[in-house]
Amino acid sequence: MPAVEARVIITRIQSVNVVAKKITIEKEGKRKCAFLQSRKHRNIGEKQPMQEMTREQYILATQQNNHPRTDNPQFYPVGIYGWRKRCLYFFVLLLLVTMIVNLAMTIWILKVMNFTVDGMGNLRVNKKGIRLEGISEFLLPLYVKEIHSRKDSPLVLQSDRNVTVNARNHMGQLTGQLTIGADAVEAQCKRFEVRESESGKVLFSADEDEITIGAEKLRVTGTEGVVFGHSVETPHIRAEPSQDLKLESPTRSLTMEAPKGVQISAVAGDFKASCRKELHLQSTDGEIFLNADNIRLGNLPHGSFSPSMASSSNSRQTVYELCVCPNGKLYLSPAGTGSTCQSSSNVCLWS
Repeated sequence: MPAVEARVIITRIQSVNVVAKKITIEKEGKRKCAFLQSRKHRNIGEKQPMQEMTREQYILATQQNNHPRTDNPQFYPVGIYGWRKRCLYFFVLLLLVTMIVNLAMTIWILKVMNFTVDGMGNLRVNKKGIRLEGISEFLLPLYVKEIHSRKDSPLVLQSDRNVTVNARNHMGQLTGQLTIGADAVEAQCKRFEVRESESGKVLFSADEDEITIGAEKLRVTGTEGVVFGHSVETPHIRAEPSQDLKLESPTRSLTMEAPKGVQISAVAGDFKASCRKELHLQSTDGEIFLNADNIRLGNLPHGSFSPSMASSSNSRQTVYELCVCPNGKLYLSPAGTGSTCQSSSNVCLWS
């Protein structure tokens, strides 16, 4: 009996092993078919959907993935390690510090320069133009259409050397220039005018042909007066009240001409004309008229028709006769019962 039971047990064990082998062979065949089918779909590139795996195939696939591999796999680490990682952190930190410094410098510049929405510092930008408050310095030429100050303050232009204002035409050519320097004020233009602010009357104008003074009165306060290099044309020359009028030419002659006459009058004083050599009164077509209560001719020479009569009458003679030589010279001759004027007088002979 024991031998029969042992044989039965051995037979059952063998049948179980055969069934297990068959199951294992079927599983391996199904797995190979699934692998070949998936590989075929991958190579061909068809877009057909994969058939759903059975529960048994899924379990076999997961069990196969969980089994440890017998071969020696090679692991490739992903990432930055070692000195590369330290250099990367250093550059990131340096970039962060640079950004912080730049941001701080930008904020400091905005604070110092007083940047606002309207402008920066004393510079304001509006619809009408640019407005500067305070003292402004321009190191290069300034090209503007109009410059004006505020209503409650003057406009001051200041320079260490000079201030030059230029005017140009559409071609860029210089048409006018005003230069204010330390030694002189120069204006270069075709015509220079000074006008009154209220009425616009021309007070002074100068061009190449003439100089016009439109003021009611021209006052010269210099001690040396006015010096004219050439002729002067004027309708009236008058001194100030209680002041003397003097016309003088120190080294040359003084000439006054007028086509309709020259009138010299002293209403409340004397009129004096003096010269070193000769005083000529000449009238070509008219006459010389002397109208006065008393007419005096001083320092006239004394003439005589004979030396004996002249010597005897010089001591007591008080009345003289006015004589005229042929050349127009006047002299005094002692008055007598008749005329004592003779052309052979010593005054006429020696003149």
